[in-house]
Amino acid sequence: MTSTTLAKPGFLQSKIGGLPRAFWALWTGTLVNRVGMMVEPFIGVYLTQARGMSLAAAGTVMAVFGGGSLISQVVAGWLADRFGRRITLTGGMVATAVTMVALGASTSLPVIVAEMFVLGLAIDAYRPASSALVADLISPQDRPRAYGLIFWAMNLGFAVAMVAGGWLAQAGYGWMFGINAVTSLVFGLLVWRAVPETTPERGEPGGPEHGGFTGLLRDRLMIAFSVITLISSVVYIQAFTTLPVAMTHAGFSTVDYGLVIAVNGVLIVLVQPLTGDWFGRRDHSTVLAAGVAIVGAGFALTAFVSSVAGYAVTVVLWTLGEIVTAGIPGAIVAALAPPHLRGRYAGLYGFAVSGGAMLAPLLGTRLLDVSPAALWLTIGGVNLVATAGLLAIGPALRRRTA
Repeated sequence: MTSTTLAKPGFLQSKIGGLPRAFWALWTGTLVNRVGMMVEPFIGVYLTQARGMSLAAAGTVMAVFGGGSLISQVVAGWLADRFGRRITLTGGMVATAVTMVALGASTSLPVIVAEMFVLGLAIDAYRPASSALVADLISPQDRPRAYGLIFWAMNLGFAVAMVAGGWLAQAGYGWMFGINAVTSLVFGLLVWRAVPETTPERGEPGGPEHGGFTGLLRDRLMIAFSVITLISSVVYIQAFTTLPVAMTHAGFSTVDYGLVIAVNGVLIVLVQPLTGDWFGRRDHSTVLAAGVAIVGAGFALTAFVSSVAGYAVTVVLWTLGEIVTAGIPGAIVAALAPPHLRGRYAGLYGFAVSGGAMLAPLLGTRLLDVSPAALWLTIGGVNLVATAGLLAIGPALRRRTA
C-alpha cells in the first residue's frame, strides 16, 4: 500500500469527516433545494416575457419580493427560536412550494404582486433555522468547515439551476415553477424526517428564560458585525446587479457576462472544499477581514479592464476573497449568539445580507451613471471601510469567541 493511499482517509476526514448524520441530511436538502431554485434568477425574464409586464412593472414586483425577503429573516429567526428550527424550516419550504405553484398559474397583476411578497417571505425563511441548526449540531471548532460545506452545496446547486433553468425557460416556465416547488418540498420533508429538533427547552442551560430581541439589540458587537455585513453585501451583490448592466453598456453581450460570472461558480466548486478547513482554523476576524479586502480589490480592478478576459480576471480575484470568507461569518454569528437566540442572531445577519442586496442596485446604478471608474473604485473603497471595521472589532470578537 502506498503512502498516497494511506494519506487519503486523513485528507477526506479533514474535509468532510466527523460531522453528524443530521448535518448531512441538512446539507443534502440544501443541495436539492438549490438545484431546483430556478424561478428566482429568471423571475424578471418571466414577468416581462410570459406575463407581458413592462420593465418598470417587473422592477416594482421584484422590489416587493425583496421587501418580503428582508422581513422574512427577522420573522423566521424569531420563529426558529420560539417554535423550533425544524418546523420553521419545513414550514417555510412547504409555503414556498405552494406559492410557487400559485404564482406559476396566476395572470392578474395584483395577485402576482401579493404572491411575490409571500414568496419573498417564504423562500429564504429556511436560512435562520438552517444556520441555527448547524450551530446546535456542530461543535465550535468544526463550525467554519460545516458552514463552508453548506456554502459549497448552495453554489453547486445554483450552478446546476442556472443551466437547467435557462433550458426549462425555453421549454416552458411551468416546468421551472413545478420543479422548484418539488425540490422545496423535498428539502422540508427531509429535514422533518432526518433532523432532530435542537431548540433549547425552557429550563435548560441556555434555554429561553429571558432575552429575545431585546437581548439581541443590546449586543453592540453583533450590531456592529451586522452593519459591516450590510456594507460588504452592498459590494458583493454588485456582481449580480450592476456588473451585467455595466458590461452590456460597454458593448458586451449577455453571453459574455454569463461566461464571466460562470468563473465564480466553477472556482468555488473546485477550490472552496479544499481550503475551508484550513481557513476555519485561523482567527476568524482576521480571515474575514482579509477575504473582504480581496473582494474589494477585485471589484476595484474592474475599473481598469476592457475585455472579457479582463473581466474574468477580476472575477477570479474577488471569488478568491469569497472563498477565503466562506463559512466564517456563520461561525462568528453562532459563537456570538446564546443558544436560545441563535435563530434571532442568524435572522439579523440574514437581514443585513438582504438589506445589502436591496441597496446594491440603488447605489451601483447611480455610480454607473457617473462613470464605470467611479462605480468600481468607489465600491472597492466601500469594502476597505468594511475591512477596517472588521479589524477594529477583531479584539472584541476574539474575546467573545474564545
